[in-house]
Amino acid sequence: MPKLPRLTAPEAERKLLAAGFVFRRSKGSHRIYFRAGERVIVPFHRGKTLHPKIVREVLSATGEI
Repeated sequence: MPKLPRLTAPEAERKLLAAGFVFRRSKGSHRIYFRAGERVIVPFHRGKTLHPKIVREVLSATGEI
C-alpha cells in the first residue's frame, strides 16, 4: 500500500469542498463537513499536518483511495 500524502487542514478542506461536502458547523478547532448523510470532522490547526487516520478518512470520503 502506498504512503498517504501529507495534508494540512486547509488542503483537506479544499478537497472536501471540491468533492461536494458542505461546511456545516465548527466546535472549537474542529470543522464538520456533511454530504448526503456522510460526516467528516477535520481538526483545524493551521501549519500542522493532519494525522494519517484523518488523511485516510478525508481521502476515502472524497473517493481518492
